[in-house]
Amino acid sequence: MKPHCPGNPLERYSSRREFFYVGLLGGLGLTLPGFLGKAHAAQKFYETKEGVAKGIIHIFLPGGMSHQESFDPKPYAPAEYRGPFGAIDTSLPGIQFGEKLPHLAKIADKTTLIRSMSHGEAAHERGTHNMFTGYRPSPAVEYPSIGSVISHELGPRNNLPPYVCVPFVPNEFANSGYLSSAYGPFALGSDPARGNFQVRDLNLPKGVDDHRFARRRSLLETVDQHFRQLESSDALDSMDAFYQHAYKLISSQTAREAFNLSAEPDSMKDRYGRNEPGQRMLLARRLIEGGVRFVSLTAGGWDHHDNIKAAIERQLPPVDQAIAALISDLDERGMLDSTLVMVTSEFGRTPKINPQGGRDHWPRVFSVMLAGGGIKRGHVHGSSDALGGEVDTDAVSVADLATTIYQQIGITADKELMAPGNRPIEIVDGGSVLESILA
Repeated sequence: MKPHCPGNPLERYSSRREFFYVGLLGGLGLTLPGFLGKAHAAQKFYETKEGVAKGIIHIFLPGGMSHQESFDPKPYAPAEYRGPFGAIDTSLPGIQFGEKLPHLAKIADKTTLIRSMSHGEAAHERGTHNMFTGYRPSPAVEYPSIGSVISHELGPRNNLPPYVCVPFVPNEFANSGYLSSAYGPFALGSDPARGNFQVRDLNLPKGVDDHRFARRRSLLETVDQHFRQLESSDALDSMDAFYQHAYKLISSQTAREAFNLSAEPDSMKDRYGRNEPGQRMLLARRLIEGGVRFVSLTAGGWDHHDNIKAAIERQLPPVDQAIAALISDLDERGMLDSTLVMVTSEFGRTPKINPQGGRDHWPRVFSVMLAGGGIKRGHVHGSSDALGGEVDTDAVSVADLATTIYQQIGITADKELMAPGNRPIEIVDGGSVLESILA
């Protein structure tokens, strides 16, 4: 279901002033589509809400991460179920991880591991929809992502976008759904692992220096003063708030510095890993430190229907290093208790290795790792059976996980938002807070 949009874009402007503004803003890199999408947000007044978590980093492992090769090994199962790798001890007595997770094994006492996630969607798109929205897909409603709901409910902080995707919007379900596109993610447009990394739209357009930027802003303020003498409207006052925020994002050195990965010392870049997972997670830490509320990033591809041994050997070590560095770095900076890190995938993999040496899609049970943001340290919730094929104890639904995440950042999950047609829809339908994993 799409939000209503008039056939003529100019119908969206309530005055000559708004139309004139768009022309001036375009010269500063704030384009007409951006204005149309974001202008509605100016009319929202955000409540001051604070949860235990002040920010969330969502690390999504697309394709379906094998729980048997990572967080839930089965070392005593028959070889065709156990898989090609062994298990290693962690810092939690009696808890083992797959042998390719040595860094995370050492800091398991900083995390909560959920080994009993379960849903019924075995297709990539539907499973991904679940994990990004907290809802099963519906032909009648386009649900907003968790990041977009947080943007809608809590708004920006420190002149930074509330919701950022690193480096790109990973899938269609990471967007704003039935909410205004104003609450969609800000995407970098470039991968921080590249040597020439630069964030799209944060710098002034070519040919517009700081002096010219200031002159254009002065011109806009002059026009604003003229029209203010002719018109009086609460809506126009709200639009002014949007313009001010747009200027702050472009002109605030503090806001722009959050994206400046070159400010990190070489030793820190090495610690995270000079690769896609490492540099994406390092930038995520900077963004949360600067004031972004929700950062979503992806790492690798995990749809291993064949030769899972070679794929895990190639892909898992840099992800292991990067996630462990992120959690440890946040802890050392005193940020972990107020930053929730969650590592998810759309589902797990089949308990039995297939004839091609891989594992197929399996949503009946899989694992999720959480750290910080008011979550217990050194805790394992739930379990799978001896072969890793079914939930054995304490099943966790997608709605349960989403409800818990929202609570930790200060949002009531059963609050109703308004979809097109004045249709009230709960942020999450039917989930329960996982009290047993909370600190």
